[in-house]
Amino acid sequence: MSKKIAVGIDVGTYQIKVVVAEGVGSDDKEFPSVLGTGSAESKGLRHGYIINSTDVVKCLRQALSQAEKNSGLKISRAFLSVGGIGLESAVSTGSVMVSRGDSEIDELDINKLHEVCEKEIPAGAILNRKIIHSVPLQYKLDGRLVLGNNPVGLRGNKLECKILFITCLEHHLHNLIEAVDEAGVEVIDVMASPMAASLVTLSKSQKIAGCALANIGAETLTLAVFDENKPRSLEVFPVGSTNITNDIALGFKIALDEAEHLKIGGITSFNYPRKKFEDIIEARLEDMFELVEAHLKKIGQAHLLPAGVVMTGGGANIASIEEVAKKTLALPARVAVIHTGDPSKSPFKDSSWSVAYGLCIWGLSADDSGSIKANKIVKIIKDKILKFVKQFLP
Repeated sequence: MSKKIAVGIDVGTYQIKVVVAEGVGSDDKEFPSVLGTGSAESKGLRHGYIINSTDVVKCLRQALSQAEKNSGLKISRAFLSVGGIGLESAVSTGSVMVSRGDSEIDELDINKLHEVCEKEIPAGAILNRKIIHSVPLQYKLDGRLVLGNNPVGLRGNKLECKILFITCLEHHLHNLIEAVDEAGVEVIDVMASPMAASLVTLSKSQKIAGCALANIGAETLTLAVFDENKPRSLEVFPVGSTNITNDIALGFKIALDEAEHLKIGGITSFNYPRKKFEDIIEARLEDMFELVEAHLKKIGQAHLLPAGVVMTGGGANIASIEEVAKKTLALPARVAVIHTGDPSKSPFKDSSWSVAYGLCIWGLSADDSGSIKANKIVKIIKDKILKFVKQFLP
């Protein structure tokens, strides 16, 4: 069997992470082995979007160089995650009449229906945005729900569909792909960060029962809600673990680096009242989970997720986070563990590596009905960039 290599790049506001993984054969269902990892402090980003591309490229090269050294491989192509406040989701519905004379539904009908649904997205929800995932939530044929969510081969007259579209800001995606290109790596395809993280932190049974994945980054909290093994909603809030650091610094009137050290449980010479410290952290965490609760109410899923909320990202390492989440959301809550096949040999210290490793899983996996499909948009993006540059050439 031939060996396959995949590289995942997660460009976060706090850190850039790179994972190099190896799979064997197209039918291999085991988790791929990690050949090497690399990370670097992230500079030049704010809330997940690029504000200084030169700094981002420099940090990317540092992380890639470390991953190449650890894996012994030259990295030339990779899968890239897209996150930050630029991510959004929108649900759209549409219908078409079955085109064939014998009323049998084929792929042409499905493609036409998806195009209709895309056109039905509200103008304000798609302006300056690029669709990166299209997830059919349900089909109806002549008013009846299609079981199995695959109407191809069935017969009827009117086909309807509800689709979840996950989008990101187009200019942010342009800048991100350009930065990775400038760092010497070709982007194969892009995936929304929470979708990548879900591949290695959530089980199929959790997604079927209903659960929420809360990725707590440095400056953003990304919430992805799953039900019936499909993502139902995605929301990004402009608040993260950095806000906790700021609260600690203000509460104790100490420097930010000392407050960060205190937050993650480091030993410090600073004497502080433990109760006040816990109250500061709990108050900010409650604010975060109240945003989550409000969104769950908005989509009709509050207190209705049997598999509860699973927390990932660097901010999920705070000691009291599980208890605060349980109390605020009235749901089961736990910190995510990255599924690598053998927990005792996992190369990851915490769940902050879930996005980069999830990208490798996605890149190595064969297409199946349970996977999250992304739209092949990298070539389109690059063509637009080239067209833009050419207008200035003699």
